[in-house]
Amino acid sequence: MKRLGIVAALPQELGDLIAQMQAAGDVRTVTLGRREYYVGSVHGVAAVVTLARIGKVAAAATASALIHVFETDAIVFTGVAGGVRADVRVGDIVVADMLLQHDLDASPLFPRYEVPLLDRAYFAADATLSNALVHAAQTFIDENGSTLTGRFGVSRPAVHRGLIVSGDRFIASSEGVMALRDALPDALAVEMEGAALAQVCYEYAVPCAVVRTVSDTADAAAPASFGTFLTELAGTYSNGILARFLSAA
Repeated sequence: MKRLGIVAALPQELGDLIAQMQAAGDVRTVTLGRREYYVGSVHGVAAVVTLARIGKVAAAATASALIHVFETDAIVFTGVAGGVRADVRVGDIVVADMLLQHDLDASPLFPRYEVPLLDRAYFAADATLSNALVHAAQTFIDENGSTLTGRFGVSRPAVHRGLIVSGDRFIASSEGVMALRDALPDALAVEMEGAALAQVCYEYAVPCAVVRTVSDTADAAAPASFGTFLTELAGTYSNGILARFLSAA
């Protein structure tokens, strides 16, 4: 891996990563498409770090720029997500094996969820990157388990691996999350960017991975839970996971 792209939707989801890059040495800032791309190195890894902003179009545009302008040869997306499966709780970490757009429906011309003309609905995350993220996430939890347990008032947070679904809608009702469970019973978490990133990376044969910390359970309490988690804890998780991931690269 010559240069890694690291992306989040919101500044809190990157934690102190940009500050760490600036502290490590020269960082070049490039403004492109109303985004700032930070080009340098972090934890010894050559990287381009940026904020995609929220949504599938924003993620796809950012991924395309990382690949074609900055010549990254792998991309990792980090941030928060809503838990979908019943055993995925606030504070847990989900690493994607597969990603799918839950709001894509070009039927009857194409099967529901299938991307027209690509003959697929599911996009695989890179196994090597995902394995490394799982290890980094588990190490972070192992080393900070008591602190995290005290914060959430539950048993130790867990690391899950499987399907993450994406769509241009913030799921914030019991009806919404139950509809996802019924339609996509394998879905662990829902967010708004990952599957779009995965599609672009698939089309250009660039490895990608997605790691999400569960900030809410996609029900009526999701807006408050999301806001609190984003402000108070998203950076802690991102810093902890990415530092361990990058140091092992």
